[in-house]
Amino acid sequence: MATTSRLLLLLAAVCLLAGAADALRLPPDASFPGAQAERLIRALNLLPGASSGRGGKVGAGAEDVAPGQLLERRVTLPGLPEGVSDLGHHAGYYRLPNTHDARMFYFFFESRGKKEDPVVIWLTGGPGCSSELAVFYENGPFAIANNMSLVWNKFGWDKISNIIFVDQPTGTGFSYSSDDRDTRHDEAGVSNDLYDFLQAGIGNLLTQKYEYSPKIDCISSLEVVFFKKHPEFVKNDFFITGESYAGHYIPAFASRVHQGNKKNEGTHINLKGFAIGNGLTDPAIQYKAYTDYALDMNLIQKADYDRINKFIPPCEFAIKLCGTDGKASCMAAYMVCNTIFNSIMKLVGTKNYYDVRKECEGKLCYDFSNLEKFFGDKAVRQAIGVGDIEFVSCSTSVYQAMLTDWMRNLEVGIPALLEDGINVLIYAGEYDLICNWLGNSRWVHSMEWSGQKDFAKTAESSFLVDDAQAGVLKSHGALSFLKVHNAGHMVPMDQPKAALEMLRRFTQGKLKEAVPEEESSTTTFYTAM
Repeated sequence: MATTSRLLLLLAAVCLLAGAADALRLPPDASFPGAQAERLIRALNLLPGASSGRGGKVGAGAEDVAPGQLLERRVTLPGLPEGVSDLGHHAGYYRLPNTHDARMFYFFFESRGKKEDPVVIWLTGGPGCSSELAVFYENGPFAIANNMSLVWNKFGWDKISNIIFVDQPTGTGFSYSSDDRDTRHDEAGVSNDLYDFLQAGIGNLLTQKYEYSPKIDCISSLEVVFFKKHPEFVKNDFFITGESYAGHYIPAFASRVHQGNKKNEGTHINLKGFAIGNGLTDPAIQYKAYTDYALDMNLIQKADYDRINKFIPPCEFAIKLCGTDGKASCMAAYMVCNTIFNSIMKLVGTKNYYDVRKECEGKLCYDFSNLEKFFGDKAVRQAIGVGDIEFVSCSTSVYQAMLTDWMRNLEVGIPALLEDGINVLIYAGEYDLICNWLGNSRWVHSMEWSGQKDFAKTAESSFLVDDAQAGVLKSHGALSFLKVHNAGHMVPMDQPKAALEMLRRFTQGKLKEAVPEEESSTTTFYTAM
């Protein structure tokens, strides 16, 4: 009852603040929270104009997959250059065992290099955005040309890793369930699903014999071999990567894998580290950085800065009520705190909040229309075994289901991983507003762990690619922070060569070999206020 009263008082206070619409140069319909709620849901992070429907039938055999069973096929995508045949590319569905009817879709691309290259899993954020966005626009093997043919991505991360792209949570991309009870609302459900997938994919599946089924043109059995030709896969180094809302997914998932290893659950997964790009991890710190970043980038004026900052105290209070497991209080925190971001966006107009150098283009602020055209092709859908399942780049329904998770702090699980020697890289493109480098730097510096003071004292160094500064690095012990130059929210898309080199050095333990700067850097690393 006391918490409810505090929430009502908090919302009333924010309503009074938001009533100063003229001072904030907001339109008359922007009073909090009514007219803003839908706009926030649509505008904050890669949300399409409509929900992703899950109608249609999947490919042959997929409906018959038993819980815990994986159905996979080797894939040759239509539109490949002539002469290209078996590339060691795979697509499949995994029937999640601890659900009512959920099936997780994934791509797996074997390394163009050595079979011993590390295994990397990539998680796109949203929440609810398909990892196929990354496959074809960021760090996958191919890009989609305007004529719908595929062209090689010479900086694809499969050049130096065996990389998995997963559509998750359930309802994202081609992943689906016929039962609404499989909808995920928090990181516990998301991370457990991913852990089950890993156990099936790189654990038991590698130790069993397989059988080939001509009927469905894929490898299948109760415990399926994931890779026939390299059963040593389970021994490869394993890294978790992703961006945006993966700043929530990844710490929870890494903790789940690490705890599973410590408790000897299933097959040991050789987790070596994780990397989060332009992530949302600690909202209490990152939301306070919005106005500072916007002012530094000349997106707002000082008068705007002072007025919008009046929303910060109620935002901090709301996040405190939310904690790490609140529900109604976390939804209230989401609405209160996003008044800060929404107020800034009212002032910057049509600028791309993922890259403030650009204007928004299309419903996702980028033109990703070729992706939906590509997956609308019957031959493509047949090749990957998805049948008639509708593909939408980002799912509004998944996004809305995860709203109570949004304001929770996922930084709290990272110190224990650092202490146990799990390497952590936080990187951020300098021109992203929504998950900006400044907020990420602040939570990294404020994180309490045994190396906190030494990390703060560590000198910055240049991250050099082709003898040119591609970013500024700060690293101590198992923790590294990299600010990437000339990039926005999607670093592998904006700076593909630098992103590939970043991954190579990180997975090889050579990230710290960047050349120290002799002169003081113009970059300032802020600590938490």
